[in-house]
Amino acid sequence: MRPNIRQARAGDLPLLAAIEISAGNLFAGTAMAHVIGAPPSPPDALAAALMAGAIWVASDGNDAPNGFLFGKAVDGWFHILEVSVHADAQRQGHGAALLAAAVAAAPGLGCQRASLTTDRWIAWNAPFYARHGFVELAATDLPDWLAGILSREAASGLDPARRCAMVRTIE
Repeated sequence: MRPNIRQARAGDLPLLAAIEISAGNLFAGTAMAHVIGAPPSPPDALAAALMAGAIWVASDGNDAPNGFLFGKAVDGWFHILEVSVHADAQRQGHGAALLAAAVAAAPGLGCQRASLTTDRWIAWNAPFYARHGFVELAATDLPDWLAGILSREAASGLDPARRCAMVRTIE
């Protein structure tokens, strides 16, 4: 069954933490295992994305979310802050469908590019995004705000050798 993608509603927001926590368990045994048990996305960030029309949910037809993506517009870029799919719904096209919805909606948010930061080598991170048209940006090509995100990630303990920023131009 193809996932149903729609704009999130206020009633969806309390359900998203459980999805993010479940999705984080996929990192067990990887270099990103430290995300297991990490706090989910802050409710105020989710509420801001909702108000901006920058959060989407996936479902299997029962309308209850089993995945979500949210981001924010920054200087003409739609920066993806989180993509999470519940463990029970992974590897069924939900992440790809959420990504496609966000990229399609980005021009309406005033954005000509989509960006994100991710792990270079975990299969469902940079390799996944590369299959969906994202390319890694060289450090010299990063806008200051995106370089700042990578710096904050490094300061929080993420290995900078594993992290990268990726971008996709939106036509």
